Amino acid sequence: MTERKRFINNTLFILMIVLAALFLFPILIVFINSFKTKFSIMGSPFKLPDSKTFAGMENYVTGIKSAGIGWAFFRSLFITVFSVVILTVLASMTAWYLVRVKSRLTKAIYSVFIFSMIVPFQMVMYTMTYVVTKIRFNNPVGIIFVYIGFGAGLSVFMLSGFVKGIPLELEEAANIDGCDPVRTFFWIVFPIMKPTAITVTILNAMWIWNDYLLPYLILGTQSKTLPVAIQIAMQGAYGSVNWGGFMAMLVLAIVPIIIFYLFCQRYIIEGVIAGAVKG
Repeated sequence: MTERKRFINNTLFILMIVLAALFLFPILIVFINSFKTKFSIMGSPFKLPDSKTFAGMENYVTGIKSAGIGWAFFRSLFITVFSVVILTVLASMTAWYLVRVKSRLTKAIYSVFIFSMIVPFQMVMYTMTYVVTKIRFNNPVGIIFVYIGFGAGLSVFMLSGFVKGIPLELEEAANIDGCDPVRTFFWIVFPIMKPTAITVTILNAMWIWNDYLLPYLILGTQSKTLPVAIQIAMQGAYGSVNWGGFMAMLVLAIVPIIIFYLFCQRYIIEGVIAGAVKG
């Protein structure tokens, strides 16, 4: 390796470390402030807690005991799990069909999926809320179908790129052995799509679990998801906010998705590269 290449690699490595530190710094501040008293957070948010400002686990206990937090957690878990599982399976089947069946119709459908990726959510959120309310999808089960619709564009795009790299001979061999299209997909194609499918699962899970605006618009305050419940529970009278409890609940809210990400992270780069290069 030449001196120039070594210099470039070292520079990029240092840059990545700096960017990672900048990204993790806000999370670290939230974690530190979750152990501080309310007024010390407002006065000195960047200082470490000391004997006077340390609140122990009080903020966590207060947050967990807040009204609706427990039910909101299981409601968010229900919505996230079912939305992600159904979306991943349906998007995989759709991507496989659009790639293998060459026609004007499939090309048009694929273009619609691509177009849906560039339409800002703010552009359709009011009309979407009206339609969802009219068809009575404004409940924890109905919002699953809304998430499937919003997440289909990116999911189909990534999975279609990967399907293009799967040898067609594998499917032809399965057909010769007597497999119908459904068994060919679930026995042959879907297992091969595992890296990209898991990547799509992770990205959608992180998005749906952390989403605030869509559940607030559709479910309101009657069937609160975790982000909505945290915001409402920690807000007091006359605009006051229990910042200690707020920080503690944010820490607890990101723990499940971090664990899920760490468990599946090795598939992300593999899946993204496969979907991009083979597309």
